[in-house]
Amino acid sequence: MLTIRSALNTSRGLAATLLTGTALLAPAALSAQGSETTITAVMHSGLRVLDPVITTAHITRDHGYMIYDVLTAVDENFAPQPQMASWDISDDALVYTFTLRDGLVFHDGAPVTGADVVASLSRWGKKDSGGQLIFDITESLEAPDDKTIVWTLSKPFAPLLDVISKQSAVPPFIMPARVAATSSDETITEYIGSGPFVFNEEEYEPGVNVTYEKFDDYLPREEPASWMAGGKVVNVDKVVWTTMPDSLTALNALSAGEIDYLEQVQIDLMPIIASNPDVTVEKRDELGYVTIGRPNHLHPPFDNKLVRQAAMAALDQESMLATMQGDPEYYNVCGAIFGCSTPLGDEAGSEILTGGANIEKAKALLEEAGYDGTPIVLMAPTDVVSLINQPVVAAQALREAGFEVDMQSMDWQSVVQRRAQQSPVAEGGWNMFFTNWMVPEVSDPLINVMVNGRGDDAWFGWPTDPEIEQLRADFVSAADATAQKAVAVKIQEHVMDNVNYIMMGEYIIPQARRNTIQNMIPSPVPVFWNVTKESD
Repeated sequence: MLTIRSALNTSRGLAATLLTGTALLAPAALSAQGSETTITAVMHSGLRVLDPVITTAHITRDHGYMIYDVLTAVDENFAPQPQMASWDISDDALVYTFTLRDGLVFHDGAPVTGADVVASLSRWGKKDSGGQLIFDITESLEAPDDKTIVWTLSKPFAPLLDVISKQSAVPPFIMPARVAATSSDETITEYIGSGPFVFNEEEYEPGVNVTYEKFDDYLPREEPASWMAGGKVVNVDKVVWTTMPDSLTALNALSAGEIDYLEQVQIDLMPIIASNPDVTVEKRDELGYVTIGRPNHLHPPFDNKLVRQAAMAALDQESMLATMQGDPEYYNVCGAIFGCSTPLGDEAGSEILTGGANIEKAKALLEEAGYDGTPIVLMAPTDVVSLINQPVVAAQALREAGFEVDMQSMDWQSVVQRRAQQSPVAEGGWNMFFTNWMVPEVSDPLINVMVNGRGDDAWFGWPTDPEIEQLRADFVSAADATAQKAVAVKIQEHVMDNVNYIMMGEYIIPQARRNTIQNMIPSPVPVFWNVTKESD
């Protein structure tokens, strides 16, 4: 990871003044019983949703990686690697045979079997954007014995390993078959995995604290850790996530040694912590994030493409990114829905976003659409550093264009729960929200859930878009990388016209840790294996 401390040696007098405060933590977050080694972390959000299949929320994904494992995983070179299983592919590319490695057990002591894998993949495939495409052509998924899984396709699907190895949105975590038997439309109620940590349900306070304990029977792979692949070696006894919505409170707690790790540091507060020699501020990942606006395609007024186009015309990336980050070092105006630095990145058709707001065009589109002043409910989270500014900036721009905006403030986990509701606005529904994605999880049409056009089976917002579904199928069947890029450009152009979502640019947000925390893996997903904690 690249340190950015050298850029922060300013405002030291302000830092000394503000750091005299003391943050108050819940007792569960402060205690380290006996000689136990505990890492106390403030993540970007509190944890309320515990089922990593029914939501794409990053905090739930992070929870998933703590307690579950995956069949295969990508390393830092985006290459799929064996994790729980190795694989063989038939000559005709129709049959994938996975063999579970030895020593895999769930937290309740039961061995991991092929039946658990089949049930887990089947449930995941009903929700995941790429998984849906794989299961469209799946003839059978079977476990002929406890160690073997055979996946048979009706036609080749070249990126299958890439899809099941992806690190986010949504990873196919492996659960016991009895848990995976839960409908994909219902949340699981038992949280047993085979991953490196055990979820302590007794100490769980939704949205406040969550405790994970080292799983002594976890057998790491022998390879070095690399992103989500390799050996997940746990060097601490416990990891406690505690919630601190106030950024300054969290920084004070980190400086005082009351917490060990802060996942997101607010850019304008970085000078406060820069003078502390016991703390390192750094970029966890150079690829960073994209921030996006998602309209609800089910209900007025965004069921009308012209209205969606008006919203996109009203918004301006530079204004939003500058408000979010302040320092241009930490953001990039970018109209590529697959990311500007990725192989499939292309900015075709994005001038309306990257060239500044066009309020007159937005007003004309609203008039053409016959917009009747229906208020749009814009959900605005108040407790996530990287999400608090987008709704405010958007609301102002949309009002200037002629929209009536009802901006409703709530914590992020309330947004996560509410965005899953398809109800009309009058019955508790919504019209728009903003969220962020790691660049790797939007980098191709099979991983990027926002280009799923399957209506009720699509991601929140639920566009019914047969054209984009055909383009995604064309991407799967493309003969080579050049042909895939050509299809990706067509998808880019389609999204810019149909406004499946609104790409608002790229940014990087730094993390901070006590210097006692060492060996953190520089991955887009924050993980707590491989990490060591020294004494202060």
